[in-house]
Amino acid sequence: MLIGDGMGDFPLRELNGKTPLEVAITPGMDFLTSYGEIGSCQTVPPSMHPGSDVAIMGLLGYPPEKKYTGRGPIEAAARGIELKPEDVAYRCNLVTLRFEGSELIMEDYSAGHISTEEATELINSINHKVSTDKIEIFPGVSYRHILIWRGGSGGLHTYPPHDLIGKNVWFAFQSYDEEPYLKEFILKSIEILEKHPINQKRKLESKRPANAIWPWGQGRTPDLEPFEEKWGLKGGVISAVDLIKGLGVLAGLRVIEVPGATGYLDTNYEGKVDYAIEALKELDFILIHVEAPDEVSHQGSLDLKIKAIDEFDRRVVRYLLERIPEVTNNFRILVCCDHLTPIPIRTHSIKPVPWTIFDSVRDKEKKREGNFCERLAYESPQFLKSGPELLEYFLERKPNLKETENT
Repeated sequence: MLIGDGMGDFPLRELNGKTPLEVAITPGMDFLTSYGEIGSCQTVPPSMHPGSDVAIMGLLGYPPEKKYTGRGPIEAAARGIELKPEDVAYRCNLVTLRFEGSELIMEDYSAGHISTEEATELINSINHKVSTDKIEIFPGVSYRHILIWRGGSGGLHTYPPHDLIGKNVWFAFQSYDEEPYLKEFILKSIEILEKHPINQKRKLESKRPANAIWPWGQGRTPDLEPFEEKWGLKGGVISAVDLIKGLGVLAGLRVIEVPGATGYLDTNYEGKVDYAIEALKELDFILIHVEAPDEVSHQGSLDLKIKAIDEFDRRVVRYLLERIPEVTNNFRILVCCDHLTPIPIRTHSIKPVPWTIFDSVRDKEKKREGNFCERLAYESPQFLKSGPELLEYFLERKPNLKETENT
């Protein structure tokens, strides 16, 4: 399973009514589409917020309507952070906020994609000065961190910062008023960040300062049945981001670490494939996740989105097609995105995603002309109602009876 995060989009005026997938150079995905199957899938239940946490949980076969508790505890699992049943984990971004008159604007959900080294020093400063035995932040990669509130509340209505880019966020910031203990921690953290030498230096270098923390996506640890018990397959996941690693941990999948995997355009694409090929000598199923298309979509950069799709096709899809015969000539490949991240809105859309499946044994003759894109997927009669349904179709098997009864 190859996931280009946020790869799908809307038809764009700048591209004469085409999508980035339609104009990108994608002979690898086009080959899979021409010889295999193409369709669309409603990866995010209509009642839920569109995000990778919900969508990829479904794509791994777990119905998010029943299993999802929040993004924070999934990422906490990736870090090996142990949560007691009463503990709550929040995803915690380092962000850039700015005042425009009386408005508080979310300038950047990632603080300019701050480096991990800088971010770690900032988080350590916060923990040193204001953390308690109840609340602390665990540093992660770049702007992505985890706030743990021991015995805390998970009932807040929080807002993903990438949904708030360029908006006045007072309404969202004031939601923390419902939990004064957490709000006080946030305000003290902002004081530290504003004065920190790293942020002073970033300002002098015309970089966006990480001048606030933004906790969101909170929840307690979900209960996921082991993937191998459910599907009878040994599996693994490869990704730069904690969200996918955490889902792997919770599902009992092997989390395969790849040096140089960054979650951005500079990630080690070929390394992900190389490690997948090696793992397939022992495992039956591998998920390779690439974050870059989603990141540049949130930035609103059309050129970088097309580049990210080009790189995903050339350095993951095509490279995998070249290398996989070293392991087996009997394989199935699914390419999809978890959700659309359209350039015009710079956040996630709940619209169905395109997918293509290629079977090396059965798909010997060309079936159609056309490239892998939303238009062809939506025209296809192959529509699947959920992520678990797509996984079941891809694996060509039903989950075990016990699990079917439970869910």
